[in-house]
Amino acid sequence: MNGKELRDALHTGQRVYGTMIVSTSPHWPQAVKSTGVDFVFIDTEHIAIDRTTLAWMCQTYRALGLAPIVRIPSPDPYAATVALDNGANGVVAPYIETVEQVQRLRGAVKLRPLKGQVLEDILSGKRELDATMQAYIDNRCAQNLLFINIESAPAIAALDDLLAVPGIDALLVGPHDLSCNLGVPEQWAHPRFEDAIQTIIAKARAHNVGAGVHYWWGIEDEIRWGKAGANLIVHAGDIGLFADTLRADLQRFRAECGDVAPQL
Repeated sequence: MNGKELRDALHTGQRVYGTMIVSTSPHWPQAVKSTGVDFVFIDTEHIAIDRTTLAWMCQTYRALGLAPIVRIPSPDPYAATVALDNGANGVVAPYIETVEQVQRLRGAVKLRPLKGQVLEDILSGKRELDATMQAYIDNRCAQNLLFINIESAPAIAALDDLLAVPGIDALLVGPHDLSCNLGVPEQWAHPRFEDAIQTIIAKARAHNVGAGVHYWWGIEDEIRWGKAGANLIVHAGDIGLFADTLRADLQRFRAECGDVAPQL
């Protein structure tokens, strides 16, 4: 999918599938393409990927028809523009809690190349774009997506206000931070955590916005949330999937063959 196709799918309730990719190997993009995913989620919040490397990753995945969505290090509009300039189709802004944060990110992602006082006036509602400029912005930003990470109780309490800001394409739950903020760290079956997930999915979908969870700990929870309406599936990541598969294969081999080879 390209950025526009991904955006349209999220807003119309179609499911889209992706995984986190942090490997910078030039052989990796084609392998990822062969899996059938729709997009890739590239994390620069927790993973050290420099700007040059990020740019070739984004450009390569775009060329292969996989929309690259980049999680930026902080909810900083400048960081969002850097990711887009590098070739990202969209950004995930971490730990969002306020309307002001979303508005500023909207300016960076959905109203480029406007800056300065003009942008401030548009975001505050003091000014509207004329038809010519609006058409230009709409065309220029047609493939730009804005995802916001919901990772705290204050964010959940503010969901209605956050979702009232134009331009949000999806809510993506950061489950580790959310569980810690709720006081139930990594207790994925805890009712408080489950209620939060269900609330986020329901509110996002009621606003025709995509909803999903970046989840590492098995597919059963993802299936349950999918049946509840989640349509943004971000399953695990390349490091975890590699480690899990290799660990399982080694355990099976050792169980069946032991650690000492027979004498021939």
